[in-house]
Amino acid sequence: MLMSTVCRYDDFLTDWYTEWASRLHLSPEGKNAPSGHIVHRKAWEWCVIAQALMERGMLEPGRTGCGFAVGTEPLASAFAARGVQVLATDQAGGENAENWIKSGQHAASLESLYRPDLISRSDFDSRVRFSPVDMRKLELPWEEQFDFIWSSCSIEHLGTLEAGWRFVLDSMDLVKVGGFAIHTTEYNVTSNCATIETGDDVIYRERDVEELDRRLRSIACGLARCDFYAGDHPNDLDYDHWVFFKNRRPHVKLLIHGHVATSMVLIIQKGSRPGVEVESLLAETHSVPPADAANGRFDSVEQHIAQLRSEVAEQSARSARIQARIEEIEKSFAWRVATFLRLAGRGDGGT
Repeated sequence: MLMSTVCRYDDFLTDWYTEWASRLHLSPEGKNAPSGHIVHRKAWEWCVIAQALMERGMLEPGRTGCGFAVGTEPLASAFAARGVQVLATDQAGGENAENWIKSGQHAASLESLYRPDLISRSDFDSRVRFSPVDMRKLELPWEEQFDFIWSSCSIEHLGTLEAGWRFVLDSMDLVKVGGFAIHTTEYNVTSNCATIETGDDVIYRERDVEELDRRLRSIACGLARCDFYAGDHPNDLDYDHWVFFKNRRPHVKLLIHGHVATSMVLIIQKGSRPGVEVESLLAETHSVPPADAANGRFDSVEQHIAQLRSEVAEQSARSARIQARIEEIEKSFAWRVATFLRLAGRGDGGT
């Protein structure tokens, strides 16, 4: 079963990739690719999302799924063809969507998502819905939850590293207990320190992914085991660079503003619902409190610190008393030993 993993060239040679590339009718490209394969990380993202969901029983008739920033990807049609009820979403048209519209990667309606080579028109119309959604403002709670949600290289375009993780965490509210979220995003191959933290394209590091898993655990969710190995095949080492796709280099790794990056799939499962106390604590932790509430918490913290200082002082005094008692016992013991030896010496002299 697939785990949360970095895109590697070896994946393009697997049976699961070949099968999904065929099902999605992806065209072979890449001069060094074996016949029938695509050396292109975007194709990998679509195939790895589909495979991760299929392995977990999510692509069965009657299942429900929600895709974010779906653009013109084929997954909505492919999932609906397998009997899944799909809600496909993308950001509303406007300044933020302009670049995606120009590049043909923006969905404004169902027509952008219909793939006649994957599904009949009647089945598509009965199983796929569309709604504009801003991933920066989910406006939770929604009226429905889904067996799974997905996004393909979208969370890195929300402005900051934290904005992407905030979406991942908040969107788990849309997943049913036991369901899954599958996201792909940019992963930094060359550094676990320096990266792009803000802007139109941020790049996540290994430490960022590990932090996400810890935060997910606090809401009873978690990442499938992570594999950060970037691969050592020549197609993993020879990264693409601008202008992408036109310099005859494999597009498995690429250079983004001085960082070599690739795609990573994040496979997240939702466990049981957290208890009321945990939910309340998390809500308090993740929200910005009003001034009076904040002042109240600060007063409480100061009182707690004062109490701790008092306890430390009391412990110090107690330690001093214990030390004094130890010294008294040592002196008494030394006096007793000296007395015993003196008396014993007198006894020896009298015999």
